Amino acid sequence: MFRAGLQWMFLIIGTTIGAGYASGRELWQFFGHESGLAILLFAVFFSISCYVIMHISYQKQSTDYLPVLRDIVGKKLTAVYDVMIFLYLTTTTVVMIAGSGATGQAFEISYWWGVLAIIVALILIFMKDINGLLAMNQIVLPLLLGGLLYILLLFINDQGLNVWSHIHDQRNWTAAFPFTALNILPLIAVLGAIGNKVKSKQEIYVASIGSGLILGVLSFIYNSSLIQIADELLLYEIPLFAILQYYPVEILIFMSILLWFAIFTTAASGILGIVTRIRSWWTAPVWLLATIVILAMVPLTTVGFSTLINISYPIYGMLNLYVLTRLLLFPIWNKPATRKL
Repeated sequence: MFRAGLQWMFLIIGTTIGAGYASGRELWQFFGHESGLAILLFAVFFSISCYVIMHISYQKQSTDYLPVLRDIVGKKLTAVYDVMIFLYLTTTTVVMIAGSGATGQAFEISYWWGVLAIIVALILIFMKDINGLLAMNQIVLPLLLGGLLYILLLFINDQGLNVWSHIHDQRNWTAAFPFTALNILPLIAVLGAIGNKVKSKQEIYVASIGSGLILGVLSFIYNSSLIQIADELLLYEIPLFAILQYYPVEILIFMSILLWFAIFTTAASGILGIVTRIRSWWTAPVWLLATIVILAMVPLTTVGFSTLINISYPIYGMLNLYVLTRLLLFPIWNKPATRKL
């Protein structure tokens, strides 16, 4: 039970920690100064949302996100949000692929070699369906989380920073709502695809509480570190590299590899959501559908990495506040009289 819960927890974290989050760009876009309370609220909202999504998915024994989505937003809005989720998954997966190219550029490797690397890896992993993704998450994510936490704590210690120095200034607390809403959409798509694989409610508790706690702590530490180098962030496509500049090249290389794997796992989660949805009306091998989808996304990666995040993330975050509201109010609307809405 606990081990299975950890498996789903890593799937959740792997879906969330991608190019935008792990690089620091997404955190800086929404949080920044005076955001301690916002991050705390995000952690709570995130755990609740994950629990509700997994609970519905488990009850429905779903294999794609549509049955879960129908329960969350209601029958009348299902078609609208179905299109929105599909487009969102496409957009964010393109961001991940572009992020792979941007990571390569940091080492003076051609942007297109970075893109090619993730395309090949994505196609290969879907040769084994979801099991390959789950196995990779359990290996890569502990390394990523541990490595990222280590370098952030090292940076805070070396710079003599006090992360609690502005604890009384919390005017940006409302950022928790669009940030959580933004990260919920891909989770509906991914967790909706594994409902038939969840065996008990205990797994749901472990996955939802664990993921919210880990992401909350990591987000607070990461955001506190970025605040200290706010003036330098304009010079970097990937904010994490602004922190890594203070350390030996070996650490830069190691963290860049982990960053690439974070990008990869999130891209794989996005492809999983898209492919499982397509399979509901087009029966074909997963690897074939994944290949078609991935190749169709390549031309879209010519838009800049930061540009894609800056434009798409806030828009989708605001549009999906309704979904977040429904998830947070689950005990109220989850009644026989209201589930026909």
